[in-house]
Amino acid sequence: MWNFQIFILLVPVLLFALTIHEFSHGFVAYLLGDPTPKRAGRLTLNPLKHLDLFGTLTLFLTQAIGWAKPVPINPNYFRNPWRDMAITSAAGPLSNFFSAIFFAFLYHFFNFFPLQFGDFKISEPLMVISLLGVKINLGLAIFNFLPIPPLDGSKILVKFLPYHLREDYLKLELVGFFIILILAITGILGKTLYPLLKFLSNLVLYYTGIIFF
Repeated sequence: MWNFQIFILLVPVLLFALTIHEFSHGFVAYLLGDPTPKRAGRLTLNPLKHLDLFGTLTLFLTQAIGWAKPVPINPNYFRNPWRDMAITSAAGPLSNFFSAIFFAFLYHFFNFFPLQFGDFKISEPLMVISLLGVKINLGLAIFNFLPIPPLDGSKILVKFLPYHLREDYLKLELVGFFIILILAITGILGKTLYPLLKFLSNLVLYYTGIIFF
């Protein structure tokens, strides 16, 4: 149930997940030789530089599906454009996946070492934030790994397609948003993503919990 308390706890998690995702795209592209993200001022952890209003609102409402303002990248600077673009694209979702693991460790830490100031159990809201961190980051990773242009998964998959199919496949970016919208409205997207999200969340929490128990 949505309430003001959940909203307060959810906001920092959302900002972190979207920011680390786009920062990772830009940073990896920069390491691979593309100065464009740095010139655009996107090599920063300032969330205001990365947020897309509609994508953030969608992530807030669904807690699984969302996006930020894409980092500008010029593959002409890459030594191996197709390969390096795939690596750069994978960096965003992977950063969310590893962030989910980090938040899972935090969840178990606050559960194992309860913090309390007077009558206020500070560990309880911190555990909620950590659980939201696991769910939000895994949701972003799963969603962005979908091979639908312009999502990151499409830029990874295209590296493994025959050369004569690559350009035509990427042209689907013009209708990709509508494909995603239709999948979301019909419920296909939710029925596909949420069971996987639940499975991965439980898996991450289980294996990180082994360290503490």
